[in-house]
Amino acid sequence: MNRIHSQADWIARAREVLPAAGFGNFDASVVIARGQGARVWDEDGREYVDYLIGSGPMLLGHGHPEVMEAVLEQLPRGMTFFANNARGIELAEAIVDAVPCCEQVRFVTSGGEADMYAMRLARAFTAKPKILKFEGGYHGMSAEAQMSLAPAREVNFPTPVPDSAGIPQAVADEMLIAPFNDLGAVESLLAEHDDIAAIIVEPLQRIIPAQPGFLQGLRDLCDKHGVLLIFDEIVTGFRLAYGGAQESYGVVPDICTLGKIIGGGFPLAAFGASAEIMAHFDKAAVGAENWLMQLGTLSGNPVASAAGLKTMEILRRPGQYERLRALGQALMEMQASALTEQGIAHRICGDPTLFDIYFTDADPVDYRNAKHRDPAINEVWNSTLRANGVFKSPGKLYPSLALRAEDLDLTREAIWHAALAAAERPERHP
Repeated sequence: MNRIHSQADWIARAREVLPAAGFGNFDASVVIARGQGARVWDEDGREYVDYLIGSGPMLLGHGHPEVMEAVLEQLPRGMTFFANNARGIELAEAIVDAVPCCEQVRFVTSGGEADMYAMRLARAFTAKPKILKFEGGYHGMSAEAQMSLAPAREVNFPTPVPDSAGIPQAVADEMLIAPFNDLGAVESLLAEHDDIAAIIVEPLQRIIPAQPGFLQGLRDLCDKHGVLLIFDEIVTGFRLAYGGAQESYGVVPDICTLGKIIGGGFPLAAFGASAEIMAHFDKAAVGAENWLMQLGTLSGNPVASAAGLKTMEILRRPGQYERLRALGQALMEMQASALTEQGIAHRICGDPTLFDIYFTDADPVDYRNAKHRDPAINEVWNSTLRANGVFKSPGKLYPSLALRAEDLDLTREAIWHAALAAAERPERHP
């Protein structure tokens, strides 16, 4: 059989065996062949500076030599056991040392699993059924998480809108939806409903920052009403700071979920809480009626654990987060400068470690106003960046520690071309 070189050939093969010709994750018109450092190459040999970084986990870049060495050291010793292993135990210790709310953790394979178990754990601990989430918040693919993630129609709060077929009404009945950054709405819901187990929130919702006092306000309201606070730190954990959003914002939740970075590029996620809350996974401690079953074939596998341990060790070294923030700030400034020079209304939204642009003159504070005034400008912007060697999601830009001066130079030139292209497009208001 002849080796296929063309990306078009791979896409044709994908159409035969994959729904919508893809994995469901990213633009199926791109087939990535390899990555190294801050660069990726597609199957046609086109080279890009990578700001997608696997949707976040490759904070050190692709093929970091120390992470590779740790993985290659573990591989001959075994890939997975469905049993405790030393690397997984060491990783749990490192997470507990780093993350303020975690006295104990459990491993899973994906962030979506972690979020699902966090909500189930909150229900088990409080013996209450309802979960409050924020419109536009992403918490994986569970039925609960697929409520009002990206609703195409606006309904009155707190009514949930399912974002997927196949979700029964019974799930919607146990979910309450609030606007992000609106403490008044949350307070009203907590006063009206005495059966809420938990509030689940991304401390940085996609790229929308929490307004000053919002997260602490959630903490205070949860304490007042006997509700657990869940921080979904799949993205922010070990990114905003080594201790995640909890360290960065100084607000400690009852339960948090972690993923992406803790697996060092391999499938691994976790959730953690106090020993009292996590006792629900110990049948001997809580009894059969209160026991929460949780297992997974690859949970805590030693290869992912070894990669995560080495990644976390590197992140603990002096200056890593200062450098990451400096890189992100430089990328923010070069985009703001180019767009301002072309007179294009925009807001750079997020944190230097994770951000993107809304083409608008309003500050995004929640899902309903975090919109482009003309979405086509965003399409021109992103397509021009990709045509000039910058690889990113249409709605996020992840800096990595692998970025070098030449990567920033290429990015600056691509941004200049993208700003010119966006300025040349006649603006259309919705």
